[in-house]
Amino acid sequence: MIFSSTLFLFIFLPATLLVYYIIPSKYLKARNIALLCASLVFYAWGEPKNIILMLLSIVCNYLFGILMGKFAENQGKKRLVLVLAVVFNLGLLGYFKYWNLFTFGMLWKVALPIGISFYTFQIMSYVIDVYRGEVAVQRSPFKLGLYLTLFPQLIAGPIVRYADVEIALSERTTDLKKFASGVRRFIVGVSKKVLIANVVALTADNIFAMDTIDRPAATAWLGVICYALQIYFDFSGYSDMAIGLGRMFGFEFLENFDYPYISSSVREFWRRWHMSLSTWFRDYLYIPLGGNRRGTARTYINLMIVFACTGFWHGASWSFLIWGLYHGVFLVAERVGFGRVLDRLPKFVGQIYTLLAVLFGWVLFRADTLGAALTYMGDMLNFADFGLANAVSQLDNLKSITIIAGIIGSTPIIAAAKKLLEKRGEPGEATVSVLSTAACAVLFCFAIVCLTGSDYN
Repeated sequence: MIFSSTLFLFIFLPATLLVYYIIPSKYLKARNIALLCASLVFYAWGEPKNIILMLLSIVCNYLFGILMGKFAENQGKKRLVLVLAVVFNLGLLGYFKYWNLFTFGMLWKVALPIGISFYTFQIMSYVIDVYRGEVAVQRSPFKLGLYLTLFPQLIAGPIVRYADVEIALSERTTDLKKFASGVRRFIVGVSKKVLIANVVALTADNIFAMDTIDRPAATAWLGVICYALQIYFDFSGYSDMAIGLGRMFGFEFLENFDYPYISSSVREFWRRWHMSLSTWFRDYLYIPLGGNRRGTARTYINLMIVFACTGFWHGASWSFLIWGLYHGVFLVAERVGFGRVLDRLPKFVGQIYTLLAVLFGWVLFRADTLGAALTYMGDMLNFADFGLANAVSQLDNLKSITIIAGIIGSTPIIAAAKKLLEKRGEPGEATVSVLSTAACAVLFCFAIVCLTGSDYN
């Protein structure tokens, strides 16, 4: 089940909210169990057998946490439990996600359970933080199960750390204002996904599927720009939906995107893009490897290891690994000295450099094979055959308007206008409230029309 579907919007979500709020707020345990059951139904909807793997992960990691608590004074045994927990979790992820890649499909095929990359990293944050003594052992299997399965962030993130919701699992409240802000944020996310990502995806898919002879430079650039907008609005849209849904149930999830396409360095891009993943790798891989504390050469090696893992985390394909290493090379180059050069240049120069680096990287991410990616990049650089007319022929009024809206929406222009109005005091805040509510109502109606009128989602 996906958020941007009529089944979720008009049946699952209203039913879940109804059951949740029928239960009095003083019975939080009952609310948690209701939310846990709803989350398990949500996850099992598409492929019921995957629920067995989810329950196995809950039970085993619950026991790992209990054992760490039991061996709190015995560092050796505690470390052994941590090793077993990491091997178990990464073993499950490795088998289900990478078996087909490493065996070249010559043995048996393994189906990939949806969301396994997200919930594996989430539960590992719990066991590692318990080992470090940063969070207490969760002795309620229902609360740990709810943390792992919570449907708002289960299949598409953000990666929610246990420490960020530990208190909310035991005590949380919501009110009409918070609930309404959650609804508005959810609608923004649905609109990003349905009204922008789905529309530009059509153009991106068509252009990436073209033969190179039919794809002059301008068309190739149009395709990668559309894909850059697609992946940003799709992914940030799901993060917005997750944050909004979390607020409806009393949870506060951290932000996951911060206008990454305005970054003036690749290093800054990764501070703004998929922030929950970047900080996870920083805290649970980069720093344990030594970070930048073991000399310059080791720092560069650690960066390349982290970004190789970042690429592989995204998908079981060598193209993803190369995409990760590609970004790692830019980060190393900026640390070596190129970053200082960028700092002395006008900011817009750094922004152009970063955007170009990211766009070429998206070709690696999107293309089916490395060969196809290199061919596509060659088309982008073939300015002798620019073909502007060909690129224009790929567009109609709706696509053109959507691309313009996407470019504006990927910058903080709207947020800046909102802040400017709010500075006017109560009249400005009232204006923002009315405008944002009206805009959300209109966007939601358009999104529903698009969902019901198209099977491309």
